[in-house]
Amino acid sequence: MSSVRSEPPSAQQPGRYMAAETAEQPTVLRRLLDEGAPRIREVARQVAARAPRFVLLTARGTSDNAALYAKYLIEVGLGKPCGLTSMSTTTAYGAEPDLRDVLVVSVSQSGGSPDLVASARAAAEAGATTLAVTNNAGSPLAQVCEFHIDVLAGPEKALPATKTYTAELLALYLFVEGMRGGDGSAARVLPDLADGILARRDEVTVLAGRYRFAERMVLTSRGFGYPTAKEAALKLMETSYIPALSYSGADLLHGPLAMVDNISPVIAIVPDGKGGQALQPVLERLRGRGADLVVVGSRAEAAAASAGFALPTEGVAEEVQPVLEILPLQMLAHAVTVARGQDPDAPRALAKITETR
Repeated sequence: MSSVRSEPPSAQQPGRYMAAETAEQPTVLRRLLDEGAPRIREVARQVAARAPRFVLLTARGTSDNAALYAKYLIEVGLGKPCGLTSMSTTTAYGAEPDLRDVLVVSVSQSGGSPDLVASARAAAEAGATTLAVTNNAGSPLAQVCEFHIDVLAGPEKALPATKTYTAELLALYLFVEGMRGGDGSAARVLPDLADGILARRDEVTVLAGRYRFAERMVLTSRGFGYPTAKEAALKLMETSYIPALSYSGADLLHGPLAMVDNISPVIAIVPDGKGGQALQPVLERLRGRGADLVVVGSRAEAAAASAGFALPTEGVAEEVQPVLEILPLQMLAHAVTVARGQDPDAPRALAKITETR
């Protein structure tokens, strides 16, 4: 397996790239809204004209969490069946599915992983309309797909993805909105709100003290917040090496709740909307078990918790809240990792481009 690594960060400033790229996100969001949105709307218009009967999403790692977010957008906003693909069915097993009238969306920061490229090529050969969503317009994945959306995040040096993740979320939201004839105006509030959240690093530093010596963590949410739980768990695992398990709140009640006790750190992402409402029974059960519970959510939800990070979600559409939800959790992963004496810019055994096949 070959890989490409970013340049090594300074030993005197652990995590400086991740911190800088996290702070850059409001700028990236503005760029995508101002410069990228017209192109995304045009791609959405052309794809919508083909009236795909359902949608398949293909991705790995952080991009897989962005794809899961798109699954919610597509099923809720477009009313179309949508699934996450298993690439090995075509790349390893040689399956030949009938993908006529199907939209296949491949999401990747680099667009360079061979299995993603091979899967997209196989989808096109099977009759699918193919769309790549990447941070690299010249990538092999962008070249092999019929349509491409550039998330315009710019170079990302830290191995943990931050700005490319939120850029993917916003690009996918704008695409799905374009498919349904919307203008994506609900996202216009995001850059300024993101600025405010990222200015609250001191609050995150206090929260990080709870997890410096944690041996495991559980993250949970429902609805549009569930991809945030999965992405936050991934960030914590790949930077601090803490085993962080992510569950839909509904799945947590079906067994894994048994491992939660009064010394188990749990982070609940509580969307301001139907997802947060659906999570309430889970929060009650967690409190009943005496869990060390931190809530990331609306001001009301955070205030009602023993500890929390309040998000400025008043009047913000639930479907775009994930762009805000992940920001304090990215900062948390950075702060916990530095507190544990590790460098979040260069986690062991990881490479920026993971070339799975």
